[in-house]
Amino acid sequence: MKKISDLARAKENLKSMETLRSAGGSGETEPPTSEGDPRGSVRGRRVITDVVPSRPPGCASKNGSSGTKVTVQTNYYRVMKRPSWTIYQYRVDFVPEVDNTRLRRAYMNEHKQLFGGYIFDGTILFCCNQFKQLPNSNYVQELVTKNRAGEYIEIKIKHVGSVEAADNQQFQVLNLILRRAMEGLNLQLVARNFFDPQAKINLENYRMELWPGYQTSIRQHENDILLCAEIAHKVMRTDTLYNILSENIRDSDDYQNAFKRNVMGMVVLTDYNNKTYRVDDVDFSSSPLSKFETKEGKISYVEYYKKRYNIIIRDYKQPLIVSRPTEKNIRSGLDQLIMLIPELARATGMTDAMRANFRLMKAMSEHTRLTPDRRIERLRAFNQRLKQSKESTEVMRSWNIELDSALVEIPARILPPERIVFGDGKRYLCDSRADWTGEFRQSSMFSHVDIKRWYVITPRRNSRETQEFVKMCIRSASGMKMRIAEPRYEEIADDRNSNYSQAIDNAVAKDPQIVMLVLKAPNEEKYSCIKKRTCVDRPVPSQVVTLKTIAPRQEKAAGLMSIATKVVIQMNAKLMGAPWMIELPVRGLMTVGFDVCHSSKNKNKSYGALVATMDMKTSTRYFSSVTEHMKGQELSDQMAMNMTYALKAYREHHGSLPERILFFRDGVGDGQLYQVVNTEVKFLKAKLDEIYKSAGKEDGCRMAFIVVAKRINTRYFMNKRNPVPGTVVDDVITLPERYDFFLVSQAVRQGTVSPTNYNVIQDNMGLSADKLQMLAYKMTHMYYNYSGTCRVPSVCQYAHKLAFLVAESINRSPSSGLENQLYFL
Repeated sequence: MKKISDLARAKENLKSMETLRSAGGSGETEPPTSEGDPRGSVRGRRVITDVVPSRPPGCASKNGSSGTKVTVQTNYYRVMKRPSWTIYQYRVDFVPEVDNTRLRRAYMNEHKQLFGGYIFDGTILFCCNQFKQLPNSNYVQELVTKNRAGEYIEIKIKHVGSVEAADNQQFQVLNLILRRAMEGLNLQLVARNFFDPQAKINLENYRMELWPGYQTSIRQHENDILLCAEIAHKVMRTDTLYNILSENIRDSDDYQNAFKRNVMGMVVLTDYNNKTYRVDDVDFSSSPLSKFETKEGKISYVEYYKKRYNIIIRDYKQPLIVSRPTEKNIRSGLDQLIMLIPELARATGMTDAMRANFRLMKAMSEHTRLTPDRRIERLRAFNQRLKQSKESTEVMRSWNIELDSALVEIPARILPPERIVFGDGKRYLCDSRADWTGEFRQSSMFSHVDIKRWYVITPRRNSRETQEFVKMCIRSASGMKMRIAEPRYEEIADDRNSNYSQAIDNAVAKDPQIVMLVLKAPNEEKYSCIKKRTCVDRPVPSQVVTLKTIAPRQEKAAGLMSIATKVVIQMNAKLMGAPWMIELPVRGLMTVGFDVCHSSKNKNKSYGALVATMDMKTSTRYFSSVTEHMKGQELSDQMAMNMTYALKAYREHHGSLPERILFFRDGVGDGQLYQVVNTEVKFLKAKLDEIYKSAGKEDGCRMAFIVVAKRINTRYFMNKRNPVPGTVVDDVITLPERYDFFLVSQAVRQGTVSPTNYNVIQDNMGLSADKLQMLAYKMTHMYYNYSGTCRVPSVCQYAHKLAFLVAESINRSPSSGLENQLYFL
């Protein structure tokens, strides 16, 4: 198998594919399956999720008042004319059957004068015109057209429903109209979003292209219908799976297993139908000459692609890629395996090796991390393109829709800056950088634990560098009034996993407070081995450092004291010390964070982690718990069980239950919100009320449950610059069915800052919206891995860190002996 498809051939294929498309060839059918070629009708994509009302009953106002009032510009445009139409929905059938969606659309387009503004996805027609039922027929229209062979084709249209202007479904139709208008900009739809291949950025050294594009969504906000437009970039590799296969054949003795390892789990794009598929397996027993069943009888893949797409497959000996049908495919009747040709499947996304390539990431960030002024410029250019493109304006006009040309400007507030409390009552007022790293040079930590017994495990060859770094840590700690004794060193002959395991066993037998381990270089397997040993088999807080970090090259050695300070702060936090504190006005408050992380070893397994504070006003202790659950399994039981353990720990520590619970739930996609609102929260609240009532508190538990969302498209700017930390927005772009707000809590040096969305689902804490916003902001200052603010409340970041550690490295529940320590930092 030595033929390699070069770029010239690939271009030739694409040209022939485009020729076919312009002649009416399909761009939208599935590749052949292993048994036949079943192609159901293509449904319009769901663009926005269903509206899930989650505003707690009795929530009168969600607007805060504290802070400095400012005006910010957003990445939203107003839809100027509010649609007042009723949209009629019809099903369209073709006799004889027309498989090709592109041809179906072309035949319907011949009758566009009849429909006015319309959207047709190949099966369902939406339009503003209402047709009366034909006499003695189930249909409202029966039209006739001719194909290229001169044969007559009947188009039968049947009324199936209507969408009123007040219906939420109208926004799905509005989004479909917008997508149809965007087709007039010569953009290419990849998966769910439109990208501009003409404006692609070539990163030739890395065999990669960046396609700029847009993510859009129209929905009802507080008072207006708004279009949210965000600049997106798609990483498009110029590698096909055939290129990867060829490299594996060249470089590996067992090329089949090497190829499987490289591509399984990868998402690939097939240019001929512009669809993405997940690689589930590789079938080396099949090739493009293998045959499969169709309505016309058996046909080989070589013949199929030549006949269907005018694509010539070059190498007849390559294996076939297997993609299992998704749940959506199965629901629509496509339940067979989908077979793909390596030379026609383009690799997408980035590998771990690419992400670890500093030069590549830097080259990419120059194009993807847009500063606010560049982002605003690109958003305005998008608006102008929509308004100037003849096709786009025709679509918008036919539906009587108009977009404003100015970005929406809205009121916002900058919350008062927080005071960070260090040892001896010293306070530091945060500035716009939201970073207090430099304060540790002249301040002691809020509370510290002296380290009297500890072990350092290091390869023998690196013991000199390790000892130098340990001395630096001891010197740094003394500057913060923390005493670290000289450690005992356990030197290992080499860095094999078994040596680390044995050294940990030897060290733990002497009952140390903490163990430091030195790795020659970052290594996932060794790290996993160490963490399994120190978190499960021999529970002890551990600090892993790499030689590259603690003994850098001479030119980078200047920052070593800063690294030593961070390591000391981290070790103190792992031993239940508190590097710093915030001024918290509420007593008896338990703050809880919950996040979910999917296992890298088993895609059907996930780990849910819960981390809780034990009233920060009087205690620096934490509680943590992790539980495993299978894909699709309800989380309510485990969440309630973990909360029961957290309350038990709180009661043992304080002698009573917390006065209030502030619960931050991370890891919720829009599609899961309904389940969280209607099942998870209700179950949790009932369980907590039961515990509180049995403890004599008849009113039950006072709790606010807030869903935290980071992956959002909303952006806002102040004077074409990033808003300062503490900028909160709780009106205009928020949603009427939610009690929600946006908060920028972190400062960024590059690109545009992303706000975090907080959606309050349950609240009987008795605190105003203003107080909840301020509490959320305060909690972003308490993440001990970074002496600055983070994007989410610290308990969410801790929960993510713990879930990630267990999912990636440990793959089982850690020892309960560590549950009161931040051992996972």
